Amino acid sequence: MDFLQPTTWAEALTLRAERPDALPIAGGTDVMVDLNFDRRRPGALLDLGRVAELREWGADDGRIRLGAGVPYARVIEDLGAQLPGLAMASRTVGSPQIRIRGTVGGNLGSASPAGDAHPPLLAAGAVVEIASAARGVRLVPAAEFYLGVKRNALEPDELIAAVLVPAAAGPQQFCKVGTRNAMVIAVSAFACALHPDRGAVGTGIGSAAPTPRRAPEAETFLAGELEAAGLWESRGELPETLAAAFGERVAAAASPIDDVRGSAAYRLHSLAVMARRAATWAWNDYRKAA
Repeated sequence: MDFLQPTTWAEALTLRAERPDALPIAGGTDVMVDLNFDRRRPGALLDLGRVAELREWGADDGRIRLGAGVPYARVIEDLGAQLPGLAMASRTVGSPQIRIRGTVGGNLGSASPAGDAHPPLLAAGAVVEIASAARGVRLVPAAEFYLGVKRNALEPDELIAAVLVPAAAGPQQFCKVGTRNAMVIAVSAFACALHPDRGAVGTGIGSAAPTPRRAPEAETFLAGELEAAGLWESRGELPETLAAAFGERVAAAASPIDDVRGSAAYRLHSLAVMARRAATWAWNDYRKAA
């Protein structure tokens, strides 16, 4: 197996075009597991760890441009205010060592339905920035990036450059259910984002369908009910019945399976509970911010 180690983004894209059989590796927290268990045996590894451009983040016209190589630990330390949902999810990823090595870009590249970064990215309305040496840059909404179990929208000569995430205009929440409290793959996960600037609600479901996905009908329902009741302006208390109805609609958007980590029925129940709680917590934060 060849080992390719570019030091610039341009060199990385060139090598990717020349070696489409090369497997990109950033933190290695997913890739090395697959290699160790002989699940994958690529012709080459394309190590992106020395590409400095990928480890940078910055503000970009109301959005945070998060380089694909920024680790979870920096999201937690640097971006808790701008990207609270993603920071919450990052705190649940593995151990401190994993959070130092693992990256949001790597999570996107792996495209696991259980990836912790996916639900908050979906709820926030993130866009994935993809690049190739031949065709330049293209932008793919996160909701369109996931094509199937561990399959994404990347072409063979493309790499993830960054993810563009709108800076939070309102409270965000992330919930995750696992077989223990730490260092666990999600049995189910849910993220919620309030967008009071445009009277909208964002959602993200994890580990309860072949791909991470939104719950559009639940988003429209909750945003419409908040508008109809004048709650966006009054910041009145969120009715329990409304939160519960939102949770039911979130669960209805999922299509889970039974596996060794949990049953489909449990995943649906847990999603309804998490969505109800997340909406209530986010709304309570919104009321406090008045």
